[in-house]
Amino acid sequence: MPRSALFVLVVLAVSGAVVSGVEAQEISERARRVHQRAIVVDTHIDVPASHSREAGYDVGQRHSQGHVDLPRMREGGLDAAFFSIFIPTTVTGPEAVKRSLELIDWTKRQVAMNSTAAVLATSAEDIRRAHKQGKLAILMGMEGGHMIDDSLSALRIYADLGVRYLTLTHSRKTNWAGSSGDSEDTGLTDFGREVVEELNRQGVMVDLSHVSDQTFYDAIATSKSPVILSHSSLRALCDHPRDITDEMLLAVKRNNGVVQITFVDSFISQELRTAEQAIAPERDAKIAELQKLYPEDEAKRREEGRRIRREYQAKLPKASWELIITHINHAVKVAGVDHVGLGSDFDGATMPEGMEDVTRLPKITDALLKKGYSEKDVEKILGGNLLRVLAEVERVGKEMRGAGRGK
Repeated sequence: MPRSALFVLVVLAVSGAVVSGVEAQEISERARRVHQRAIVVDTHIDVPASHSREAGYDVGQRHSQGHVDLPRMREGGLDAAFFSIFIPTTVTGPEAVKRSLELIDWTKRQVAMNSTAAVLATSAEDIRRAHKQGKLAILMGMEGGHMIDDSLSALRIYADLGVRYLTLTHSRKTNWAGSSGDSEDTGLTDFGREVVEELNRQGVMVDLSHVSDQTFYDAIATSKSPVILSHSSLRALCDHPRDITDEMLLAVKRNNGVVQITFVDSFISQELRTAEQAIAPERDAKIAELQKLYPEDEAKRREEGRRIRREYQAKLPKASWELIITHINHAVKVAGVDHVGLGSDFDGATMPEGMEDVTRLPKITDALLKKGYSEKDVEKILGGNLLRVLAEVERVGKEMRGAGRGK
């Protein structure tokens, strides 16, 4: 039997009972129904960066490693996933563009190989159509403005290829935007504002995860479309520069955007964050030494870097998945239920205990219902809010492009 046909049989076997893999977790029957009915969207999953260099990798096969593949997406009821196009910030210039294009190509080929189960989506309507057809929607988001190489033309090419959000920076500032990873809180330059305006014009979401506080406010002031934070949590609960303040939450509300709460353990647990800060200098020094030990072997540096991180991670306290719910609750309290969603960072970071992979997502639905959220509001958090923002960004883009043709 062809692998694709076998996959379809597996899908049919589990589609009538979403979340079969977490039955032991006592998910209520009501939560199962809501989770299956909802269009569940996760705006940040690092499958391409984590697996594109693995020979023969197929996202359509179930894997024992990592957090996400198509069979586990189906089992966990995740209907739409933004696969992250990510190149480290140490790679810049034409090489960053080249490698970004390779990741886009890899993602498209993975979807094409599994066309009976998944489709490449580029719009809110594509996601809704895929859901009706019983297929999984794979979208692409680009994590880091360094990959446009200071070129609006490159940005437009990425948009044409299907990229549907751009994270303005990653862990280091660009020539035109500040990063939360830098000590200096720099904002957007004039060119940075042009980038935001061009994203609006192309109907591509402006993603403010990873940016500095000043760049966040500059981008909000510049954007004509709602913005997103594809994978960020809350500084009021965990004092991490990657998280956002309550004032930022309110700014997102005024912008009609959405904050996609991330699951990253050190972004949601203050206890873990404090312990991690204590070991970080020693750990990071060992990782930095890898450049000298393996100057020509990036794969070896990545392998050893992961080993070192695992070694130090084992020494840290564990965070519970329930902290995800705590962050969602706080975001709803501050900004309202219309401005909160999910952006896990699966396959790109360490997950809290109890959220070991995508099959655990229904626990969030169950917990929110038990907290007293209405079914309608749970569906908004699971994906409805992101779909609203994506559709509005598309509408503004069409309007801006239409106005440009009239000049």
